[in-house]
Amino acid sequence: MFLTSFPAGPLQANCYLLSTDGKRCVVVDPGVNAFEPVQAIVTERDLAVEAVLLTHGHPDHVGAAADVADHVGVPAFIHAADRELFDTSLLMPWALEIIDRFHVNHVEPADLRELTGGEALELAGMAFTTEVAPGHRPGCLLWRTPLLEPVPQAPELTELVFTGDVVFAGSIGRTDLPGGDDDAMRRTLREVVLPLPDTAVLLPGHGPETTMAHERATNAYLQDSYLRPIQP
Repeated sequence: MFLTSFPAGPLQANCYLLSTDGKRCVVVDPGVNAFEPVQAIVTERDLAVEAVLLTHGHPDHVGAAADVADHVGVPAFIHAADRELFDTSLLMPWALEIIDRFHVNHVEPADLRELTGGEALELAGMAFTTEVAPGHRPGCLLWRTPLLEPVPQAPELTELVFTGDVVFAGSIGRTDLPGGDDDAMRRTLREVVLPLPDTAVLLPGHGPETTMAHERATNAYLQDSYLRPIQP
């Protein structure tokens, strides 16, 4: 298995490349200024990009989606509710400033495919399932794929979960931006994140990777004191 990542753009959004056969790969969340690093990695490793997976539609996560997908003519996948964010008239000033300052090609990939959550997809020879996880954005998706070979340093791990801006190491995605919803985030954490197995590796949209076991034990936002419904 080959898995690598790098932080892209002014908001340091993580872009991931994953391959299990050493020939084909998927790219997850190619954000602002991610195109050239992606190209350098696939050239060095002699990989063929077969799909672009998007966890949600904020520009720091999709800024190079069209550049990467259209360069090799592959599909990009996004939740239907977040496709609207390719329309710049719906973006906040901070997002428009990033697009302008960093010359982002903020357009839909030519082959952009909508998802609703619950899909099972085979991409680049890997099995992925999607789970809709609203709160940060209505169209946030978790992308899950099993580990087909053990990690020598941690053989108990069983799957990878690309969490986008839903859950981070020690924190969660903010809910005060357009489309954010604190109540929806709490439901997502209770009903989507907490059921993940402790043996899952969480690969977030910002910051370091972590595990579900670690977050269950230490993340304040995954404790009952935060998650229990607020009484009127």
